[in-house]
Amino acid sequence: MKNTIIKILIAVACLYIIICITAYFFQETFIFFPEKLDKECKFTFSQPFEELTTTTEDNVKLNGVLFKANNSKGLIFYLHGNAGSVNSWGQVAKTYTDLNYDVLILDYRGFGKSQGVIKNENQLYADIQAVYNQLKSKYPESSIIILGYSIGTGLATELASTNKPKLLILQAPYYSLKDIMKEHYSYLPTFLLKYKLESFRYLQKCEMPVYIFHGNDDKVISYSESIKLHNLGKPNVKLITLNGQGHNGITYNQQYIREIKNILSN
Repeated sequence: MKNTIIKILIAVACLYIIICITAYFFQETFIFFPEKLDKECKFTFSQPFEELTTTTEDNVKLNGVLFKANNSKGLIFYLHGNAGSVNSWGQVAKTYTDLNYDVLILDYRGFGKSQGVIKNENQLYADIQAVYNQLKSKYPESSIIILGYSIGTGLATELASTNKPKLLILQAPYYSLKDIMKEHYSYLPTFLLKYKLESFRYLQKCEMPVYIFHGNDDKVISYSESIKLHNLGKPNVKLITLNGQGHNGITYNQQYIREIKNILSN
């Protein structure tokens, strides 16, 4: 009986080690869910747009779509969530073009028409900075707003912390991706996570006005994550609670639309 129990414990330990190894080496497949588009794919958005290509330091071409407002006051650089592509994310652009802002929605490596695959956190930051540099050649930085949704909030906060955009807007952000791992994968040790995305660390370096929008019925990224960010005590950070709002559809929330209209009118 004792030998049987020992064998069972060894088997369970071996299985756990295999799970940990798999989680470490294949974690991109658990974090990112890209929709890949053929390079010949023709977008059919109902408003004026043009495609923008950025070549990274390692010669990978990233694709984005620039939606044009009739009387542009500036640009919103939109960093989307961990799934899909600009083909579906493009629908959010009208909310902002109606408020006279152009919108650039970028597809990360392996998403949409963008080449390559995501390999590490620093690569993501470098890619997004390369796109931002290209945008600064078209728009004064004082008229650029960085907006991140869900996983894109960590990327947006890091970008804002090392640049000087007009505003930073975060939809359903997290304190760090480690926090999300603890909540959804509590059985795995957090040292396995290669993508820390420590929003709290970057937010402390942001001096521009920051607006955090989070639904208090979010089951994917807990509303408490935004409370923790707000509790860092930065006077330039404002938390706006969207009552009854879940994780998806923040852009179409009527309270959000009223608030963002006021913010962008200044």
